[in-house]
Amino acid sequence: MTKAADRRIAFALHGGAGVIDPEAFPATRRAAAAAALRDIAQRAVAALRGGARAIDVVEHAVVDLEDCEHFNAGRGAVLNRDGEVELDAAIMDGRDRSAGAVCAVRCVKNPVRAARAVLDAGEHVLLAGAGADRFALQCGLPVAGPDWFVLDDRRAQLAAALAEGRITLDHDERWSDAQRVSGTVGAVALGADGHLAAATSTGGMTNKAPGRVGDSPLIGAGTFADDDTCAVSATGHGEFYIRRVLGHDLHARMLYLEQPLHVAAEEALAEVVRMGGTGGLVAVDRSGTVVLSFNSPGMYRAWLADNGTIRVGIYREPEPDSG
Repeated sequence: MTKAADRRIAFALHGGAGVIDPEAFPATRRAAAAAALRDIAQRAVAALRGGARAIDVVEHAVVDLEDCEHFNAGRGAVLNRDGEVELDAAIMDGRDRSAGAVCAVRCVKNPVRAARAVLDAGEHVLLAGAGADRFALQCGLPVAGPDWFVLDDRRAQLAAALAEGRITLDHDERWSDAQRVSGTVGAVALGADGHLAAATSTGGMTNKAPGRVGDSPLIGAGTFADDDTCAVSATGHGEFYIRRVLGHDLHARMLYLEQPLHVAAEEALAEVVRMGGTGGLVAVDRSGTVVLSFNSPGMYRAWLADNGTIRVGIYREPEPDSG
């Protein structure tokens, strides 16, 4: 747990949680992922310090994460059983709980932008499949094909999963070095105006059934924000997060039980573990407290630390400062 130094802003992001074996993780890939997290977080914090709204900052941070092939969102997303990408994303504004989400989209270059367009349109909260793709096209959002989204590593992951008849998260201990690519992405922020926001984006699970939707685009499960309590973005085995309604559970613990953020986060995640799930979350409350909780061996994360610098972590201990 940490608190933003100036108490006016706070920020954290994640790039997936799970099994990240240090012995099987090439140093070059680890360094590249850590550098990407740091760079994206630095831009987000600079925007917050410049007066940008939290809702805009989390959107832009997740766009950057979607464009980075190290993560399971946008470019580099995992493949479903048919060898195709189906992408989910959500964004929520803590000011009034306005929210937008898309799921099972196939051609939107940045699904979180489509989620934001749904929020801004104000008519619906969640659009799915072909209808969501069509809506994004009508909004003039950039589109892309398989040559943009699909990486060789992901094809190898799918082939291995199909051969063994299993559906897996990215951070599975059985993946080879070449197949280790990071997971679901998300960001939370507190703006200088006191408002909270959260956004999450994912490609889901390798070898998932076509049409499967996880927790990321479901408001109250993998994504939630309310100025009265917190903003949260989750990563892990989505089915358990949906069943626990994790984001809203954390909010309710703070609102009704008056638990501080770190207690609410740990207890909410403990319920996921009790049901058999693993993963993590990043969250921030209205006072600027940041929590980065996970019950797996590691979670890719970056945050604004006590001293005003950006810290990055992959395992339990933060990565060394890069200066």
